[in-house]
Amino acid sequence: MSVWMAMFIGACMGMVLTTIVLSGTRNGRIKAEYEQYIAELELEHQQALVNAQKRSVNTSRAVLKGKMAEQLAPILPEFRYLPSDAKFLGDPVDYVVFDGYTDFRDSDGSVQDLDIIFIDIKSGGARLTRGQQAIAQAIQEGRVRFETVRIDFEP
Repeated sequence: MSVWMAMFIGACMGMVLTTIVLSGTRNGRIKAEYEQYIAELELEHQQALVNAQKRSVNTSRAVLKGKMAEQLAPILPEFRYLPSDAKFLGDPVDYVVFDGYTDFRDSDGSVQDLDIIFIDIKSGGARLTRGQQAIAQAIQEGRVRFETVRIDFEP
């Protein structure tokens, strides 16, 4: 075998070994970067999960406080009407107050003293829903009436 042939074979083997060694190092580096990226994503996921759980608990507490405020409103100082005049509906508004009705019923008031008020109880930063806004607009525009429905049980 000639010297040139031996040098050629040696060079080829050197290139193959170098490629194998360098590709192993490169693959190892890529794998390490990938594992670090996955670890960072898992950490972000865990943090997002903890934050979501905290938001959920806080929202649940706010809803419960609001529901309690709705039920207790007639006995709180901010409620300006007699609790006996307030009738709880819950949805779409919380109360219909027949202001002056207790006095009228007890013969202490007159028909002119009777007012009907729709009330929704809000706490914190809560706002009226679209439906509640529509009801408020209908009332303000006078689109309110009283009807009597008679049910006949006899054929």
